[in-house]
Amino acid sequence: MIIYLTIFFCLLIPIFLFLRRSSKKRQLPPGSLGFPLIGQSLSLLRAMRTNTAEQWAQQRIRNYGAISKLTLFGKPTVFIGGQSGNKLIFSGDCAVVSNQQNESLRAILGERNLLELIGEDHKRVRNALVSFLKPECLKEYVGKMDEEIRSHIRMHWHCKQEVTVLPLMKTLTFNIVCSLLFGLEQGTRRERMIECFRVMISGVWSIPINLPFTRYNQSRRASRKIQEMLKELLDEKRVELEEKGGSSHQDLITCLLSIRNEENELVLSEKEIVHNIMLVLVAGFDTSSVLITFMMRNLANNPTVYAAVLQEQEEIARSKKCGELLNWEDLAKMKYTWRVALETLRLVAPIFGGFRKAMNDIQFGGYLIPKGWQIFWTSPVTHLDDTIFREPSKFDPDRFKNPASIPPYCFLGFGSGPRICPGNEFARVETLVTIHYLITQFTWKLLLDDHFIRDPMPTPTKGMPIKIWPRSQSFMAV
Repeated sequence: MIIYLTIFFCLLIPIFLFLRRSSKKRQLPPGSLGFPLIGQSLSLLRAMRTNTAEQWAQQRIRNYGAISKLTLFGKPTVFIGGQSGNKLIFSGDCAVVSNQQNESLRAILGERNLLELIGEDHKRVRNALVSFLKPECLKEYVGKMDEEIRSHIRMHWHCKQEVTVLPLMKTLTFNIVCSLLFGLEQGTRRERMIECFRVMISGVWSIPINLPFTRYNQSRRASRKIQEMLKELLDEKRVELEEKGGSSHQDLITCLLSIRNEENELVLSEKEIVHNIMLVLVAGFDTSSVLITFMMRNLANNPTVYAAVLQEQEEIARSKKCGELLNWEDLAKMKYTWRVALETLRLVAPIFGGFRKAMNDIQFGGYLIPKGWQIFWTSPVTHLDDTIFREPSKFDPDRFKNPASIPPYCFLGFGSGPRICPGNEFARVETLVTIHYLITQFTWKLLLDDHFIRDPMPTPTKGMPIKIWPRSQSFMAV
């Protein structure tokens, strides 16, 4: 009998250990899902609107570690942070983690936008967008962007003593997007679109409760109006392309309407074109305007950096004839200015974070991320990590002098890896040309504090009013 009992317990021990290991593999991350639907959404939105979003993320990591569970915007979610978490998000393996934004963003931009697509659909749409946004094509548009920026400065900056930067930058970037990407010139249609757009953008990070008084509902209604305007514009561009034989690369819409496969069929459906124009509109309008605004703030606060950028831009200005437009070769010389832009993106990332979807059960960091759950990532976790960036709160553009020194998946200014933003070169051109004309024509100082909130993009106090003085050098004529 003792022998049988001994054999029984000897068999029982490995079975127990196996079951224990299996239960550990199935263990959900620590944390609470909170109240159904709402969960921690309100605390995140409150942190964003009180400029404590970075602390919100860091506090979760202190409380639970690099992975924890919660509920955001109506769905069970796993929050992950750190380099390994970013690699999981941006590595591009759509069989493990797929694109999926929060419900409000998906409803507002449309389910066929690039942020929602996976696999071959993602590749097909991304390739179509890149065919217009790649450097080889953008070289042809530097001059047109230059003219748009000069016109903006003449209209809104000259003969002024004080200006409010963020609203002006939003006006500028919206006009650039409309002109270069949509071929939509100044007029009532553009004015109606920007009015709807301001309402729409306010609800991209909102709790998806579709009642008349909610921000989500108002944003969705504005989105529908913009999509109707874009469909009208598509029809006009289609007729122009077919009857007048216009250039297939005169703007992004015409380019997307021109791309056909081997069977001479359109590569993108009308819905995909509209939804991805919506995405480009949001990215080109909000992120670039925020970047330029906060670059100006950082230049005002850092005289040494300001002097170095001014010197670089003055050398380029002196090499140009009076009234001569900037070109691609000029932009290639703006290396230090672009390092300032990257450091600005590190400290004040326009995109605080985003969402993905677990396509299968994922074992990560010793915990289970269940199939179908949202995964939420944030950029400040690595951007402000002192083991990655020395003295992370210090503004130091020379961190980016040698990009190879920054570990992969740690800087997310434009995403990372295969998921890097296809519009990053467009944003670079837009930013560098704008800063060139502002810094060679004006000096400025801030009139208010450095405080900002996220709603959902970083927004400085009262839009960042500044006092400006014209510079007098002759090479600054526009």
